[in-house]
Amino acid sequence: MKGIVFTEFLEMVADKFSDDMVDDIIDDSDLESEGIYTSVGTYSHKEIVKLVVSLSRRTGIEVEDLIRVFGQHLFGRFYQLHPAFFSENGGVFTFLESVEHYIHVEVRKLYPDASLPSFVTEREGEKVLIMTYSSQHPFSTLAQGLLRGCMDYFKVDAEIIMKDLSAGKGTHAEFRIVKA
Repeated sequence: MKGIVFTEFLEMVADKFSDDMVDDIIDDSDLESEGIYTSVGTYSHKEIVKLVVSLSRRTGIEVEDLIRVFGQHLFGRFYQLHPAFFSENGGVFTFLESVEHYIHVEVRKLYPDASLPSFVTEREGEKVLIMTYSSQHPFSTLAQGLLRGCMDYFKVDAEIIMKDLSAGKGTHAEFRIVKA
């Protein structure tokens, strides 16, 4: 998993909680990297899981809720760091349909060793988009948070209904996005 995910997570924890909380969850987590990340480095996805679990224990906030909030935060940061990937032409569904065949292609140019999820999209009329998420990592809840961040960015009121297709593993899910 690319280091940008780790650096952004730790920045979010510092912003929402404190720098001390960052130190505490790193100390709690017995990390191979010792909690030292660079945005372009590659680290085991298990480390982010340990960090989130530690944050959940310390704050009493459910792991899934923390991951969704992080996904929203991460979408905003992706926009700030890579504004060229984000076009409002065509709207939110057109943007989401471009993730697999444009954005991920460009991301692989920047980070050739990135392990990205895949998305298959299907429209059901003007107000419904179905996105099927597949990944080797258990982050469907992160994808749900990224989708919420996307709706916020495009100022679209929509319900995001997640259906787990991986028997609780979080590696395969269907998102039904319904505009209000």
